[in-house]
Amino acid sequence: MKKIFLIIILFTIWYPKVFADNSYFVDFEKVLNSSKAGKSAQNDLKTKFDSASQKFKEEESKIKKEETKIISQKKLITAEEYRKKVEALRKKVADLQKRQQKAFNSVAKSRNDAKQALLKVVNPIMLKYMETNNIRLILDKKSVILGDTSLEITDQIINILNKELPSLKIN
Repeated sequence: MKKIFLIIILFTIWYPKVFADNSYFVDFEKVLNSSKAGKSAQNDLKTKFDSASQKFKEEESKIKKEETKIISQKKLITAEEYRKKVEALRKKVADLQKRQQKAFNSVAKSRNDAKQALLKVVNPIMLKYMETNNIRLILDKKSVILGDTSLEITDQIINILNKELPSLKIN
């Protein structure tokens, strides 16, 4: 009876430590945003987005000037000619909106592709890290409600990622 009691006590003391020492968490958002490759990809995408936005703002201002010009000519031209100019202006606006939507969707797709490419590189890095450090479980920080900060390995993963992937190619 004493042996069974001793085994149960040892098992309950040893069992939680096995899992507590081998589970860690990573802040994937921080990895994606703070790594060299992630930062460069985000800067490239921001530049792409800003240049597209500026281009479309300039086109919008041209269309607004054209609109005020057409409105000022309303009493000077025939109703038919005015209607034709308004229709042409509407087509320009619709075309601008389509091109704008297409450009912004392209940037969003590039951002998603870059994120997926970065995650494909991070997964083998984390597997190797798990093997070398005898880790049984890595969780995303979003899934962790509370946790000891000593269990977070985000910075270690970022350092390894920076060494293995200094930049990321964006389509």
